[in-house]
Amino acid sequence: MATDLKARETLPPPLDSTSNPPPLFDGTTRLYITYRSPFAQRALITRNCKGLQDEIKLVPLSLTDKPAWYREKVYPVDKVPSLEHDNKVMGESLDIMKYIDSKFEGPSLFPTDPAKRDYGEELWSYSLEFVETMYSALKGETVKELGPPLDHLDRALQKFDNGPFFLGQFSLVDIAFIPIVERIQLLLSDVWKHDITLGRPNLASWIEEMNKIDAYTQTKYDPQDIVAYIKTHFLVKH
Repeated sequence: MATDLKARETLPPPLDSTSNPPPLFDGTTRLYITYRSPFAQRALITRNCKGLQDEIKLVPLSLTDKPAWYREKVYPVDKVPSLEHDNKVMGESLDIMKYIDSKFEGPSLFPTDPAKRDYGEELWSYSLEFVETMYSALKGETVKELGPPLDHLDRALQKFDNGPFFLGQFSLVDIAFIPIVERIQLLLSDVWKHDITLGRPNLASWIEEMNKIDAYTQTKYDPQDIVAYIKTHFLVKH
């Protein structure tokens, strides 16, 4: 598995409204992202874990001054991430993750064991609910409302005992959850001085193991910027 990178990738600067587009649909595979987005981070981690840094070129965009050509010529939905491949563009982070895993060379990021695959699909579906719960909790009693979904993750991490990850082995499921958990951990620690790992030993071990994976840690964005952005744009009570 290409989870341990030999050297930190030099990330290109974000393109803004004054930037020209790359030579679109010229056969190059491109992943359009913003560095702050947890959903773009999912796709970026998947790319890194597959060892596709040379095959999938990054095109980071400014979140506050996004170039008009992205919406007009690349992805009319105007969200990130999106993937340009084989003269087509697709969106939605979970779809892009599975597409990269299945269409490109590199180690498979989903197990072949039927029991693990079934449980993986269950957790895959739950990740959508988990994200919705997070955003909803930001408008209410955040710490209290995030307790049950975090407890659910802690229990889910007990399912297989052959490793610290959701399916025992590292997989797309871990990638789907870690950017969201990362932001919950940062926010609750900063605003409420609350440690989400207390009383959740499996979650604590999982976060610790995830932070040993270069393919993930190299995608982390400035934590202070993330917290400030969430406070400004989503948090009602803090």
